[in-house]
Amino acid sequence: MLDVTRLRVLVAVARHGTVTAAAEALHYAQPSVSHHLARLEVETGAQLTQRVGRGVRLTPAGMLLAERGEEILGRLAAAEEELAEHSGLRAGRVRLAAFPSALGSFVPLAAARFTQDHPDVELQFVEAEPPSALQLLRSGDADLAVVFDYGTVAEPDAVRLTPLFTEGLHLVTQPGREGQLADFAKARWIAGCERCRESLVRRCAAAGFTPDIAFTTDDYVAVQALVAAGLGVTILPDLALRAHRSPAVATVPLEGGGRRVSAAAYGTPPDPPATARLLEFLRTVT
Repeated sequence: MLDVTRLRVLVAVARHGTVTAAAEALHYAQPSVSHHLARLEVETGAQLTQRVGRGVRLTPAGMLLAERGEEILGRLAAAEEELAEHSGLRAGRVRLAAFPSALGSFVPLAAARFTQDHPDVELQFVEAEPPSALQLLRSGDADLAVVFDYGTVAEPDAVRLTPLFTEGLHLVTQPGREGQLADFAKARWIAGCERCRESLVRRCAAAGFTPDIAFTTDDYVAVQALVAAGLGVTILPDLALRAHRSPAVATVPLEGGGRRVSAAAYGTPPDPPATARLLEFLRTVT
């Protein structure tokens, strides 16, 4: 069986890049870190590190174990937190990961109601796009995540998705230039995150053209400023426009489905009481 302390050392080396930095982060002596790494190699029967100049780097096997190790350590920490809450040792903590426009629209409403009803529970937020948010769930660094997809993403292993709502999509242009997608086949386009970019490309393909993507940013404030300046057109979801709507742009609702917004949790139910309660508030404010 793998030693948890040695696994934590390997994860620290992967995260911080050097044995010295890992030792400082863990408050260990550098020889102690090297010893744990050597013992972990004996336990696993695999070469996890290799010398590079005066330092070391992880081998592919080492990177694989470090990635799994981060998930394992995160789940252990989450289990300790849940057990402490269940045992009444402390009021508990809930960590929520959410993408920017969710944090800029409905999430604060749910958070305010949650903290009003449960003032002794510590509520923490982290801004993260869906792929990063799901990784935070798997590693135990988040208890709940607000994510989105365009109907093409399967539910990840061990992650449960609770649908919240489907938001509409809008073509965003300068005022006076409103139209349909096909009218902008020769326009310059502004794309967002990877999932949003893929959705944009698919929609444009369905309209019969490949978009000329001139700018890429997931900052919906910057996107609207670029559109207002005449530098391109884009597609934005409802939440982005709810979080910030520039008076210098025009919008046209698009048909053909929207963006699905869900709350994601890790593992099988039931969720810890505080997590379940926050999920309930997320569902009621949307």
